[in-house]
Amino acid sequence: MPDVDIDFDERRRGEVIRYVTEKYGADKVAQIGTYGTIKAKNAIKDSARVLGYPYAMGDRITKAMPADVLGKGIPLSGITDEKHPRYSEAGEVRGMYENEPDVKKVIDTARGIEGLVRQMGVHAAGVIMSSETVTDHVPVFSPKNDGQVVTQWDYPTCESLGLLKMDFLGLRNLTIMDDAVKMVRANKGVDLKMLDLSLDDPKTFELLCRGDTLGVFQFDGGPMRSLLRMMKPDHFEDISAVSALYRPGPMGMNSHINYALRKNGQQEITPIHPELEEPLKEVLGITYGLIVYQEQVQKAAQVLAGYSLGQADLLRRAMGKKKQEVLDKEFVPFQKGCRERGYSDEAIQAVWDVLVPFAGYAFNKAHSSAYGLVTYWTAYLKANYPAEYMAALLTSVRDDKDKSAVYLNECRRMGIKVLTPNVNESEANFTAQGDDVILFGLTAVRNVGQNVVEAIIRGRKSKGKYSSFPDYLDKVEAVVCNKRTTESLIKAGAFDEMGHTRKGLTAHYETMIDNVVAVKRKEAEGQFDLFGGMGGEGGDGEAPGFGLDIEFSDIEWDKAYLLAQEREMLGLYVSDHPLFGIEHVLNDKADAAISQLTGGEHADGAIVTIGGIISGLQRKMTKQGNAWAIATVEDLAGSIECMFFPATYQLVSTQLVEDVVVFVKGRLDKREDIPRLVAMEMMVPDLSEAGANAPVTITIPTVKVTPPLVEKLGEVLTHHRGSTEVRIKLQGARKTTVLRLDKHRVTPDPALFGDLKVLLGASCLAG
Repeated sequence: MPDVDIDFDERRRGEVIRYVTEKYGADKVAQIGTYGTIKAKNAIKDSARVLGYPYAMGDRITKAMPADVLGKGIPLSGITDEKHPRYSEAGEVRGMYENEPDVKKVIDTARGIEGLVRQMGVHAAGVIMSSETVTDHVPVFSPKNDGQVVTQWDYPTCESLGLLKMDFLGLRNLTIMDDAVKMVRANKGVDLKMLDLSLDDPKTFELLCRGDTLGVFQFDGGPMRSLLRMMKPDHFEDISAVSALYRPGPMGMNSHINYALRKNGQQEITPIHPELEEPLKEVLGITYGLIVYQEQVQKAAQVLAGYSLGQADLLRRAMGKKKQEVLDKEFVPFQKGCRERGYSDEAIQAVWDVLVPFAGYAFNKAHSSAYGLVTYWTAYLKANYPAEYMAALLTSVRDDKDKSAVYLNECRRMGIKVLTPNVNESEANFTAQGDDVILFGLTAVRNVGQNVVEAIIRGRKSKGKYSSFPDYLDKVEAVVCNKRTTESLIKAGAFDEMGHTRKGLTAHYETMIDNVVAVKRKEAEGQFDLFGGMGGEGGDGEAPGFGLDIEFSDIEWDKAYLLAQEREMLGLYVSDHPLFGIEHVLNDKADAAISQLTGGEHADGAIVTIGGIISGLQRKMTKQGNAWAIATVEDLAGSIECMFFPATYQLVSTQLVEDVVVFVKGRLDKREDIPRLVAMEMMVPDLSEAGANAPVTITIPTVKVTPPLVEKLGEVLTHHRGSTEVRIKLQGARKTTVLRLDKHRVTPDPALFGDLKVLLGASCLAG
């Protein structure tokens, strides 16, 4: 019985399971049990512990093992088995095994427990559905005695009994789309029906051709974006094909590059065999002569050998198993069918030699097209409603600091301004305002719970917007008047719009909360009316009283401290960034952005240099008494832990300070789930000149932008060449876009400013 996969909005997956349980009966539906086995690295750590070795022994051995590939590690037998495909990668741990008796003892012991079942679990998505009572066929249990029914047999065993398995998967991108569509309806009054959208939207395909697909389903990675720029997709078939081709098998045969080149006329489309060009034209024409989909393998067998669909599917499965004896057996009826239709043995052998390897790698077109549709929809939303889509995207990753940083930087690149939270405007999640502004969600602020956010929103809706911090404390419910919560909101900038400085509020908020909580408590007890008691003479509520009529200092924290506090509360630098204005310094000396290290662009063991700011620092001591440190280095789009082991630490310990901009050269370690950098060198750049050279921002109304003016502007900037960044602020009737000119850097002196004012007018430097 085949299993059925269905994707749902991840927030509503539970509703689906509840629905099928109620519809078909609780006794006929069960979730699927899984058996968690002891993997190689865990076996080593367990063995080292049981044999009495220190934790460092097991840790050292596992770190010497090859990195996992697609979540799959090398088995312990592969370390010494020359026939294992990853034998060559295990040289480091093999050397330890052969030369250190203790390591050999640990690994030999680990082999005895590798693969044993450690515990039972519950399949992340699988649900068994039966027409008869489940317990008539499968033993079940309830892991937490909470009524949840789980099979004691795993999926392959249940499948062998003929039971139907449904995979109810929660897909984050469906949640993002739902949030974005609701925001578009609220902001623009447009009720988008995704299934009714045409599949030829010009803006969507322009976005895909530019490779501006960060945050687009399936097309998020750097190499994928490069492939899109090469392919230049212009119809839906390309979207389906690229997601099918961008997989290890087809990529290993260079099919993804061949498709892109053939599509754009840069590579000749050659038939498998001259005899087969016309018969297979309908089958392979849409993919430029390449086999991309499983359905093409089946259709080719139908056309050439007269197979039925069922026979063709059995042939495809046999080809996918790559067992020579099975292939030899299947070739006989295939050859016979082709001969009966007049094809030569040469042509038959040629098509067989092409079909066999591709059948194992070809992707199911039904799946590729369905996911391609989700890709198209997310690209459509990003191209046509960028603020709403990016707000929904930021909401979906609000608990992932690194992804949030990547998408926040993408918003800046797109000309969308992301503002700090605001108690008068922000909702629980990120929300779009107009075409180019996104407001931070209140629930993304540290120490601010859902109940507090609901109370803040309820207060401003029922009593009007908060005019000042005292007015805010006056109007909100007692649950909001919490010192820790209020401090977090202050440091996150949630009261900036009211004109208070964060430093000024921090000096007084504790006393004010003590006063207002006492008043609200008495009001709750019915002793007096809160608003009457806190108003001026006559109880007309002119201004809050009882310790709330305080004058706040207008002195603000220095920029570095303010941003550090903001980052602590939001997990990101939002209102500004310590690295703004020195991006060119980072680009000159760093050979990789931190966000690139987490993808597949740099292999394990690669030597790279990164640039960024030290946003976290832990100093540690080895058992031998040697000092070392872990520094978190962050650039504009990501962060990574840098390990400064004793030898390197001794050289740079005095320079390792939080909030300092550094360049770190090191070896990339991708053997754990999260990549790290083992530092070899560190340098602190001289930013005195870079810091003084704030970017020169030139404001130009979009109606004035013409080719002659752009040419003259380029001449002026070239004449005043220097090291300071140039930004162009294009002011439109509804939207302002800021462009960074990477090709032009200038010397910001009176001569430059004079030439710019002559060309563009006196107000061009007003910001």
